[in-house]
Amino acid sequence: MQAEPTIQCLLVDDEPIARRVIKSHLSKVDGFSVAGECGSAVECFSLLQRLQPHLLFLDIQMPQLNGLVFLRSLRQQPKVILVSAHREYALEGFELDVVDYLLKPVSFERFLMALDKFRQRVSLPGIKEDEPTTPEHLFIRADRKTVKLVLEEVRYIESMSDYLKIHTREGMLLTKEKISNIEQKLPSHFLRIHRSFILNTQHLQAFTHDTVEVAGKQLPISRSFRQEVLDKLNP
Repeated sequence: MQAEPTIQCLLVDDEPIARRVIKSHLSKVDGFSVAGECGSAVECFSLLQRLQPHLLFLDIQMPQLNGLVFLRSLRQQPKVILVSAHREYALEGFELDVVDYLLKPVSFERFLMALDKFRQRVSLPGIKEDEPTTPEHLFIRADRKTVKLVLEEVRYIESMSDYLKIHTREGMLLTKEKISNIEQKLPSHFLRIHRSFILNTQHLQAFTHDTVEVAGKQLPISRSFRQEVLDKLNP
């Protein structure tokens, strides 16, 4: 019978006591081992390349480089469980698609729940990741609060300098964000048709060489995006 592969973990925390707690928890669970540990995100850069861990336990508030900033800088991310004494970073962490967010001090029971979430995201043996799922929602800042934006409800997005008008079935939301930033977070059925417009093609009603129609409104297709748009709409 083939043995289950060991999941290699990397621990990144500037507090040695916090790393010892995670190591102690891991020692009690079959199939997980500590590949390495370090006290800063800067050190973690080189360790990631050398060790190529399957799972990263990452603190947030560390000297030199914040854990969330570090995570955004990675082109290819391992699966990440954030470990922090600060509850207020949880939403930002989940927006980065982390496996889980553990609050210090981490109980063994809660730690096991996080490992179970990790196992649900990978296929064993071989530790091959499941196919990525299409995001169904995003969280945005609007009306001085964080709002859950259901993507199937979005008809199109309109840029106004550093702000976006997000037109949905229910109305319009205004948020401060650049169109290029939100474009990277959207699934493939959202299509950039103009430097100021992104279309949800699921709501497309009609189109010509120069315009698309959505919810009875015509939006322009710019020259620089035209060929890509027409190729996508005429498969």
